[in-house]
Amino acid sequence: MMTYDLLIVGAGPAGLSAAIRFKQMANAAGKELSVCVLEKGSQVSAHILSGAVIDPIALNELIPEWKEAGAPLTTPVSDEKLSWLTQNNSYEIPAWLLPPVMHNQGCYIGSLGELCQWMGNKAEELGVEIYPGFAAVDLVYAESGAVAGVVTGDMGLSQAGEQKLTFTPGIEIHAAYTLIAEGTRGSLTKIAEEKFGLRDQNRFQKYGLGIKEIWEVSAEKHKPGLVEHSLGWPLNDDTGGGSFLYHYGKNLVSIGYVVHLDYANPYLSPFEEFQRFKLHVKNRALLEGGKRIAYGARAISEGGVQSLPELVFDGGVLLGCAAGMVNVPRIKGSHNAMKSGMLAAEAAYEAITAGRTHDRLEAYQTKLKLSWIWQDLYGARNVKPYLSTFGTVLGSFAAGIELWLGRFGISVPWTLGHAKPDHLSTKPASSFQPIAYPKPDGRLSFDRLSSLALANIGHEHDQPSHLQIKDGAKPIEINLKVFDSPEQRYCPAGVYEIVSDNHAPRLQINAQNCVHCKTCDIKDSKQNIAWVTPEGGSGPNYLGM
Repeated sequence: MMTYDLLIVGAGPAGLSAAIRFKQMANAAGKELSVCVLEKGSQVSAHILSGAVIDPIALNELIPEWKEAGAPLTTPVSDEKLSWLTQNNSYEIPAWLLPPVMHNQGCYIGSLGELCQWMGNKAEELGVEIYPGFAAVDLVYAESGAVAGVVTGDMGLSQAGEQKLTFTPGIEIHAAYTLIAEGTRGSLTKIAEEKFGLRDQNRFQKYGLGIKEIWEVSAEKHKPGLVEHSLGWPLNDDTGGGSFLYHYGKNLVSIGYVVHLDYANPYLSPFEEFQRFKLHVKNRALLEGGKRIAYGARAISEGGVQSLPELVFDGGVLLGCAAGMVNVPRIKGSHNAMKSGMLAAEAAYEAITAGRTHDRLEAYQTKLKLSWIWQDLYGARNVKPYLSTFGTVLGSFAAGIELWLGRFGISVPWTLGHAKPDHLSTKPASSFQPIAYPKPDGRLSFDRLSSLALANIGHEHDQPSHLQIKDGAKPIEINLKVFDSPEQRYCPAGVYEIVSDNHAPRLQINAQNCVHCKTCDIKDSKQNIAWVTPEGGSGPNYLGM
């Protein structure tokens, strides 16, 4: 067993900001207080994926000298465009029509993964202990019932659960307070929500799936600082989503697509929609002659303030995307994640120095509601419900009016709820026709398996599956017979396949392909698939994502 003053699960922007802020306060006061950060990826940033246009507002507060200190944010936004796409054309929406909150002046284009690596180094310089390759698999409780820490997963188990020669048992790590910063749809978050009743049935989260590639394009096509978004084709009006294209660095372009996971058509494939998007004449002109150098995917929380769970529980709190702090119209969440980590660190420091442990850090929730995080999220609270209810065209129009009213200090008196969780949105396959997606050309569009090679997945094949089927009959009796097995299409990594053995279909799970996007855990119609942490260090090793 190991013991610390503060334990943080997840070395993303929220967790690292919490670690840095806590040590800044402790060091300034001359107090020897210890901080441990556990990261399930093989290294800091291994599982970090974001667009990423980053608002530096939180970084300015956390490390004011970040530019002089060499933070890897060197491409300021210099131009931005929003377009409506049809299959053959692109229509630019005038910038003056867009609410100010949707503009990106003062933001930077870069790699959130590289920023997290830099922040990790800063945290270690302050005395933070960071342990990559260790997955926290469960919470540990004090006699009072409060969270007292976590236990890490066993390593060296075979697929059958037997101990191999390399077996190493997990260890308990205890702390006065445990901060959960494991990102969207985290396994510990789900445990805490159920154990402490943090989420009632009307405050369910909403999600999107973001798929991203990094391309190296020719110098004459590269426009450093350009931010482009689009709505419309290839999605229908009743399916929410859109694209991003960000020019940064040395001839680099981040290109990606987000599909809201409340879509109804079980034949829809977010991966194939993204590949089709790249074939648009506008994108073809940019990508032709370029080179794809990275690929990845990640679920995104989209529910807003009305989907936030209770953020505090005895002995710990939820931070950043573990709670769901993405601003949908801004397409940003890292600034809120960082600020939430800072506020939680301040609350934990105040409690520990006052001699308190394992109680409820109510000060964190209070601080958050008084901060600019709440203002950021509250002003955008109705955007996602508008899109889900009215579709992309009318929903965007209604959201735009409300955001413009907010610009002039007018807040509408209503907060719209979400109709239903994403997994209940899928309709039977009999209501739709299969979608004929174009075959990949190997130059601009690709298949899943060739894409996975760019995700640098490291996964020991002989380990227990981290994708658990609760009821073995449902994949065939319900998913296949009613929905034509949509897990084969919504998974961006080719994890799920229906295969036939002696004419009897069965679900095959290729867990070694998993990029940890969590979409299966979210979208399965009967919530029959549970994503749990695999052996520490498994999964993608994203480079510069």
